[in-house]
Amino acid sequence: MVARMSDTIQHTDVAIIGAGPVGLFAVFECGMLGLKCHVLDALSAPGGQCSALYPEKPIYDIPGHPAIDAADLIRKLEEQIAPFTPQYHMDQQVERLEKHGEGGFRLTTSRGTVIEARAVIIAAGVGAFGPNRPPLAGIEQYESKSVFYMVSRREAFRDQRIVIAGGGDSAVDWAISLAEVASKVMVVHRRPKFRAAPESAARMEALAQAGRIEMVIPYQLHALEGANGQISSVIVADLEGKTRSLDADVLLPFFGLSMNLGPIAEWGLALDHHHITVAPATCMSSIEGIFAIGDIATYPNKLKLILSGFAEAAQAAHAIHPLLHPGAALHFEYSTTKGVPGKI
Repeated sequence: MVARMSDTIQHTDVAIIGAGPVGLFAVFECGMLGLKCHVLDALSAPGGQCSALYPEKPIYDIPGHPAIDAADLIRKLEEQIAPFTPQYHMDQQVERLEKHGEGGFRLTTSRGTVIEARAVIIAAGVGAFGPNRPPLAGIEQYESKSVFYMVSRREAFRDQRIVIAGGGDSAVDWAISLAEVASKVMVVHRRPKFRAAPESAARMEALAQAGRIEMVIPYQLHALEGANGQISSVIVADLEGKTRSLDADVLLPFFGLSMNLGPIAEWGLALDHHHITVAPATCMSSIEGIFAIGDIATYPNKLKLILSGFAEAAQAAHAIHPLLHPGAALHFEYSTTKGVPGKI
């Protein structure tokens, strides 16, 4: 798709591509240094994967929060950056990013929005993402009706018979959570070992021993039965091909996300296995003035944690300031001393 040129070109200090938690926190770090930001995202609302895939899933490694739901984290981040009045451009993908002027960049989106920025932060998570769909005949007729690849509101599954397929963190975490509201939860996996956090796997096993979860192992998805978009049973097969029917109202296949960098791959940045390589000290990419933070950025010993992305946001902001204001002294102050605009 060729984006149409907007009649009005917007200008900002920093354009942030990606409105997930790391991109939102980058607004705060830039704002504390007096840098204005525009935020762009292909999704219709801020939050990235936190909002689109697991808004009610608790996150346990945010400092100061023993547990916080993903949606609550996004709400608090939006509240935190509100004093800096970021400009949002949602539901549009950045299709072109090119150098413009002296040290600046021009971004053009799928909706024709044109933004000229003096620096760019790419916080696009895993890029354009979508679920890895199981190869089941006719699954399309059930999708978004009784087959779901995400849980946006667990109350919607109350008193349902739920089949969860997968062996990673999402499968295990949602099995534990939905066991509190569903009439029955069945977990289908091809082997007894799970790739989830050991503590979570142990909790699920305890619920299975208590009769709250049925472990369907070693099996894998084989077929679906139902009509008019509503499944009635999930057919599973063991390693020898013998089948078994599971009466069910809902199927939740959690086989991870397919990652696609999309237009990012065409912007001339140095890449390493679909990630943008950056300098660890500054998070600058191979192109001066373009930075990458969060899951999309890579460097030696990188940890894919939200809290790592938060630190990278601060590093990028502090590296951007001297690029935009060469020679200007930056008197760094802690937020406890400096305060936040509008809240002092």
